[in-house]
Amino acid sequence: MSLFAAQPAIPAGRIELVHLRYRAVLTARWRVLWIAGIFSVVAFAALVRIVWLGFAGDAPRRTSLEEALLPPRGEITDRHGVPLARAFPAYALWFNPAAMGDSGAPLVRSPQEVARALVRIFPDMDESRLAERLASGRSGYLRRRLLPEEANAVFRLGEVALEIPRESDRHYPQGTLGAHILGYVVENEGGKLGMEQVLEERLTHPDLRSQPVALSIDVRVQGALEDELRKGMLATNAIGAAGIVLDVDSGEVMAMASLPEFDPNTAGASGADNVFNRVTNGVYELGSTFKPITVAAAIDAGVVRDLSRTWDATPVQVGRRTLKDLKPKGNGLNVPQALVYSSNTVTARVADELGAERLRRTLIDLGMDQRPFIELPARGKPLFPRGNWARITNMTVGYGHGIAVTPLHLASAYAALVNGGIWRPATLMKIDAKDAPRGRRVFKESTSSRMRQMLRMIAMYGTGRSADAAGYRIGGKTGSAEKNSGGVYNKTSLVSSFAAAFPLDRPRYVVVVVMDEPRGTAASSFQRTAAYTAAPVVGKLVPRIGPMLDVLPDARRDVDISDLRYLVEGPK
Repeated sequence: MSLFAAQPAIPAGRIELVHLRYRAVLTARWRVLWIAGIFSVVAFAALVRIVWLGFAGDAPRRTSLEEALLPPRGEITDRHGVPLARAFPAYALWFNPAAMGDSGAPLVRSPQEVARALVRIFPDMDESRLAERLASGRSGYLRRRLLPEEANAVFRLGEVALEIPRESDRHYPQGTLGAHILGYVVENEGGKLGMEQVLEERLTHPDLRSQPVALSIDVRVQGALEDELRKGMLATNAIGAAGIVLDVDSGEVMAMASLPEFDPNTAGASGADNVFNRVTNGVYELGSTFKPITVAAAIDAGVVRDLSRTWDATPVQVGRRTLKDLKPKGNGLNVPQALVYSSNTVTARVADELGAERLRRTLIDLGMDQRPFIELPARGKPLFPRGNWARITNMTVGYGHGIAVTPLHLASAYAALVNGGIWRPATLMKIDAKDAPRGRRVFKESTSSRMRQMLRMIAMYGTGRSADAAGYRIGGKTGSAEKNSGGVYNKTSLVSSFAAAFPLDRPRYVVVVVMDEPRGTAASSFQRTAAYTAAPVVGKLVPRIGPMLDVLPDARRDVDISDLRYLVEGPK
């Protein structure tokens, strides 16, 4: 048998099977190579990206522990440390239509169903408008300042497009209290109005924002002032009201209110209603409240030496103008009577003898020719007569007409009138007594002493009687003036004011209250003048704030008016 005998032939089917297996293995290898290649490309691209970011991208931010723990904006407090404005972590409700990717509808349920569910959580939201907003597909805030329980309720709805980002928010825990003092904050823009704007750099400074900024305000006094002002405004149907409590020795503002108010918690980029500050930005003719200033200037100048002198109280004819008293008290009055009964004619004659230049100089020394001195950005420009004053101008300015200033101007002037004669700028910052500005002398100390006597007599015998409160030794002057619009006085629009100080035997504080367009109501005995509208507010306010300011009622003490009493009461 031959070794090279023919081998049996391999079946064609088997050859085909081997060929198919080889092709399958080859295909699998190519697939592995492609996949490995794709992964290599992706890895290479990622590596390139990382390298590029390392050289060209932003470096990681280094945040100190102190910066991480501190709020982005410092806290504002009252003089006793009560928080007025602070930053705190908050939640917001953000609608993100792209949260579901390219799956189509941004919401699992219909916009109407989601809106209905949200209104159950936030009853004050409008369901139809909310549903419309959700259906529009526009991203944006649906609500700010969510409570933690509200955020949890939204999360339980299971809607991915309803996101709840955590953010830092500015909160005003006292609500509307002191709104015109504080102002508000707009996200990414900083402080707007008030001390938020004034202190912007201080509140955001990395090295300073950990320390609260103390204002001069006493939140208790602020609350009482706003409460009594609001009651007075509503009782007389006035369109607005303004009030200030000022420390006569330091110039610190203990309280300042302008009504109607606004809520800084809801103010935003679009602003807010009622942000106009009537105390620092509103200029008014404050009428007879100027009479004590004119008399003080005349005493200083030696024009008024004998307070018992009888002055002509009949109408004054100046050219075609006739100046007269609203309620004449006879043909002759002495100076204390002229203040007690608020005589325009006697004050005009005193101003005439004083002369325009000396009265003008006194008002300039009191800062009434410039915007009020205070930190706030909203400060009204006074309407101060320019150039050489005509005789009629000097006479009318003497009793508060023809000149318009802010209530803050008046408060600072009355502080100088009663504190010994020193004018100081007002401030909203808490200061130590030793750091109080020296100020400038406007009146002699003896003149200030005389004015304290006569201001007290106005509250005892005259138009300020409704402001007197037992034991607090209040004194002050009423003022009522028609509003001037385009050079024409409107007899139906009145500004009534009362400027007061207490306790007048040792003055501590000045209080100014202004009512804007009060109406004669049953509460004001159907009268619009200050004796019935502004003065009663002071009479109710002082007993509330006195104990807060360490001024207690004492019926055993009072201003000594024994040498002047007979000039008003007459001989006994």
